[in-house]
Amino acid sequence: MIPQIKFGTDGWRSNIAGDYTFESVKRCAQGFSHYLNNLDSENNKVIVGYDKRFLSEHFAKSAAEVLAGNGFHVFLTDDATPTPVISFAVVNKKAIGAVNITASHNPATDNGFKVRDENGGAIAPDGLITIESLIPSEITNVKTIPYNDAFNQGLIEVFDPAPDYIAHIENLIDLDPIRQAGLKILVDSMWGNGAGWFPRLLSGGKTVIEEIHNVRNPLFPEMGRPEPIPPNVDVGLREVVKRKFDVLLINDGDADRFGLGDENGTFINQLQVFGLLAYYLLEVRNFRGPIVKTLSTTSMLKILGKIYSVPVYETGVGFKYVAPKMVETDALIGGEESGGFAFRGNVPERDGILAGLYILDLMVKLDKKPSELLDLLFSTVGPHYYDRIDQKFSGDRQSKIDMITNSNPKNIAGLKVTEFSDTDGFKFSFEDGGWLLIRFSGTEALIRVYCETTHKDKVQAILNAGLIIAGLNKKID
Repeated sequence: MIPQIKFGTDGWRSNIAGDYTFESVKRCAQGFSHYLNNLDSENNKVIVGYDKRFLSEHFAKSAAEVLAGNGFHVFLTDDATPTPVISFAVVNKKAIGAVNITASHNPATDNGFKVRDENGGAIAPDGLITIESLIPSEITNVKTIPYNDAFNQGLIEVFDPAPDYIAHIENLIDLDPIRQAGLKILVDSMWGNGAGWFPRLLSGGKTVIEEIHNVRNPLFPEMGRPEPIPPNVDVGLREVVKRKFDVLLINDGDADRFGLGDENGTFINQLQVFGLLAYYLLEVRNFRGPIVKTLSTTSMLKILGKIYSVPVYETGVGFKYVAPKMVETDALIGGEESGGFAFRGNVPERDGILAGLYILDLMVKLDKKPSELLDLLFSTVGPHYYDRIDQKFSGDRQSKIDMITNSNPKNIAGLKVTEFSDTDGFKFSFEDGGWLLIRFSGTEALIRVYCETTHKDKVQAILNAGLIIAGLNKKID
């Protein structure tokens, strides 16, 4: 049976040797080739990169063979490469788009096929639908040229994207003060593409940088998956305390997402990091420009927007919404709940490397440890507390959607509901500026319940209320 390929937020992900096979990758590459050809552009350059998962470099060669077979000049990275570096290469090489063989933060059993546009950013939802519709159902409809033939004919060119990316980063931030600050930095590369990048960028001064999980291991031991949130990051948090380091920087498997641990081994969540990054750009760097946030991330950004007189735009969940809005508004920063942040002057793509460098620069410029930076942020916008529950469900999805839509609560956990939105999921806004969001997974029978509030003691009550609204819990604990 021929696997049905459904594109999600960034492209397609599935189980290796299940639906994710060499034939499926070639079919995806053919669909993307049709999409690019239909753009009627004279540009025939495409970037292809890959991560450190099982067989990724071979899947990347298969994609390159198909793109070459469809008349494109393929620039294939010479090694496993961070997603933000691949995205920058699109702009730097003036390419029409990119294919990235990665499943990002998914479990070890998966691999993926990400696509990018000419800006190096995520392709908008209508474009993803078009690509999906152009994927041939039969492998016989795929055009391909054997790799060695394509390479010898100059249709596939292997290149190193790192030097140009590093030169670009050095135009965005002065790295020397970080090198000379004498910081002790621990980096958790989560067995992924971010390994070696912070030492490469910051070595040569008084600052000490050490890494963990920095070799290739597609099984991702010591973590459930290479996603930069607890409990996957617990080893790194313990090591920070044990080694008496100042900070823990964390990248996911393809280094487009960023996580942060403080000097006490406490995880600083993604919403708090978004607030810190926005504060850094607005207050410390004195930049101005719009902020783009998904509806599932922090309300602290709205407060910062008012303080610094910059507009804040809210989008659906995923960089397929964030990236186009950033391009449209020339945004200063864009981000999402999962730890992906993009910045003006860079490509409209999540960059976990640049996010980490900006946090380090914030530490150096203000001479503060991460816990002190969070206290400073809270002194500016007020304390905000966040958590999330993912829970499987059985039965009919539509009945649960109807239950949520018709719930119409006036109060949740003692907080007055001031607004309801069903733009992307179901969001209930509160009088304190906080919110409850209920969203269904697009790929499995799973409901995600998120909340943020200024009341630390109400977080679990709000989450449990969300489960009740969705018909998954009978009472609040």
